[in-house]
Amino acid sequence: MDRAFERTKILTDHLLQSSPSPVRTSLSSNACFNYTLPELSEKYAFDTKEMRRLIDGHHLEVRDRLFGMMSQSKLFNPRVRGGKVFVSPDYNQPMEQQREITLKRIDYLFDRGAFKGWLTEQGEEIELRKFASFEVFGTFDHSMGTMLAVHFFLWGGAVQVFGTKHHHDKWLRDTETHVVKGCFAMSELGHGSNVRGVETVTTYDSNTQEFVINTPCESAQKFWIGGAANHATHAIVFSQLNINGSNQGVHAFIAQIRDADGYLCQNVRIADCGRKIGLNGVDNGRIWFDNVRVPRENLLNSVADVSADGKYLSSINDPDQRFAAFLAPLTIGRVSIATSTVYISKAGLTIAIRYALTRRAFSLKPNEPEVLLLDYPSYQRRLLPLLAKTYAMSFASHYLKKLFVKRTPQSYKTIHIFSSAFKATFTWNNLHILQECREACGGQGLRTENHVGQWKAEFDVQSTFEGDNNILMQQYGRNNETYGLNMLTQISKALLAEYVAAKKRKKAFNGLGLEHMNKPCPVIPSQLTSTALRSSQFQMDALCLRERDLLNRFAAEISHYQAKGLSKEHAFNMSNSDSTSVHQSYQIAEDLGRAFTDQSIFQAFAEAEATLAASSLKDVLGMVRSLYGLICVEDASFLRYGYLSVENAAAVRSEITKVCGELRPHALALVSSFGIPDAFLSPIAFNWIDANS
Repeated sequence: MDRAFERTKILTDHLLQSSPSPVRTSLSSNACFNYTLPELSEKYAFDTKEMRRLIDGHHLEVRDRLFGMMSQSKLFNPRVRGGKVFVSPDYNQPMEQQREITLKRIDYLFDRGAFKGWLTEQGEEIELRKFASFEVFGTFDHSMGTMLAVHFFLWGGAVQVFGTKHHHDKWLRDTETHVVKGCFAMSELGHGSNVRGVETVTTYDSNTQEFVINTPCESAQKFWIGGAANHATHAIVFSQLNINGSNQGVHAFIAQIRDADGYLCQNVRIADCGRKIGLNGVDNGRIWFDNVRVPRENLLNSVADVSADGKYLSSINDPDQRFAAFLAPLTIGRVSIATSTVYISKAGLTIAIRYALTRRAFSLKPNEPEVLLLDYPSYQRRLLPLLAKTYAMSFASHYLKKLFVKRTPQSYKTIHIFSSAFKATFTWNNLHILQECREACGGQGLRTENHVGQWKAEFDVQSTFEGDNNILMQQYGRNNETYGLNMLTQISKALLAEYVAAKKRKKAFNGLGLEHMNKPCPVIPSQLTSTALRSSQFQMDALCLRERDLLNRFAAEISHYQAKGLSKEHAFNMSNSDSTSVHQSYQIAEDLGRAFTDQSIFQAFAEAEATLAASSLKDVLGMVRSLYGLICVEDASFLRYGYLSVENAAAVRSEITKVCGELRPHALALVSSFGIPDAFLSPIAFNWIDANS
């Protein structure tokens, strides 16, 4: 009764606004938490603008102009939170509205000349400008970036690469101005990975000089075709070409699927793929062709052609070589995914680290202030290695872009291998980074307005489109349930082929970064000091040692089964199922793919560091490089195959913790160097108290 009386007295005093009685003294609280801008306490030891120039690499002014163009329009959903304006899609809209607003945003960018010259100009400058632009567009919305990639890189790129002059003259300018809205009809319900097995069939009618495209069964329906459900007017259709009863393999045709008013063309049926876990601004559709006729000129004929009287013509007689020549140039999709996904990792880490520099939790002693999240070693260990990994990916993406824009027919294989490796690794890393950032932001990471949680769903698709990551890193055909291409060669098998060729010729290794195998095998010291662990030379030696040894093991494993009369492909499968093998080749292939990628990324990072003169910027970047090298060497394979002793592995882990502590004062400067405008981040990256008032 005494407690009930006390509560009643408190309520009475409150309602009557009478003087508080002495019992209310127990209700007094501590001072409210106040937000403090991290820039007021975190000092910059280097020029962040100079660091941005280094990690962005090119077209900073184009990026900034596009960021500004989007932030100035109401189409990009500006809203005020905590006194700041933020722009981002409204992911809570119905799917149909998300699709319509995505198209309106794209039209807005077309109207302002954002894509001028993208298909009608040539050269390294325009291609690098496209890559820079895609990195910006994807930072705002992956749906918008994907729709543009389908239109320009897949549809437009196919016309450029597979077509000849009359195709270029007829289609490229209208594509660049959005008069034509293109899509890329390759994947089918029954065949995403195995493009050579697609079931769509095209025949030739010499009487009318037309090709006739058919979907012969339900598994042949085109599936996951971006832009097809609502907006695309034309499609690149991948189909078996049957001439006079003889199948000539997969070819590409231009087919109109809608008229200028948006109505379906005769004998074309389209259905919606429905709502997805993310990317709902993209209208993925399914397409059936029922005797759809297209002019003979609509065969994209850079590799093969059909004469007016129905004769099949190609300078490449071997079907395998013809198919390889047909698909070899289509690496731009993987290059663009690999390079643009790095920007999302940058944005996610910027949000999480800025939040961790202002959010406090728990006091170490009574009556002391609570501790900033990023001052906890566990938080540093979670976020700062991922920051180092993102810097490393940035430098590796520069290498990949330069490799692509300087491409020649002789370099297609190299581009294919590096784009496969980097696409798989970067997109996996991105999902890991976003998951860790989501958790590091606690409950705030679940809110769509704070991005990191939503981005996980939006970018999850990258692990399977333009190539299933597991398959890209190992051995089989390029698995892709969104934009599938059969892999011409894969990382582990490509490295094996280089190895076998070098041994057979008895010549030095030359290509795919294997030149280190011409040198004496590196030796890891039995005892590793802090200085040695952090050195670029030790880290490079360790990564090269792993790649060299795994390639030797992989070659020996395959050779063992080939000696028993099995083909290379059967040898791989047999060794997978042989439980007597200590390290089965499936595991070796997986570890070899990762070893190749880690070594390649590290080399790009080390080369970027080496270009800098002595300065505070180089000192900090050197710490970031050291951290990246250490987390590579921390990989379980270094223990699994005996490259590191248990004691040295423990030393590596201990050194990582030390480097994280030393990098902590530079965390804000490092994420600020990414140069992502405030409006494209989220409320918890700034005054999250006012934003929730």
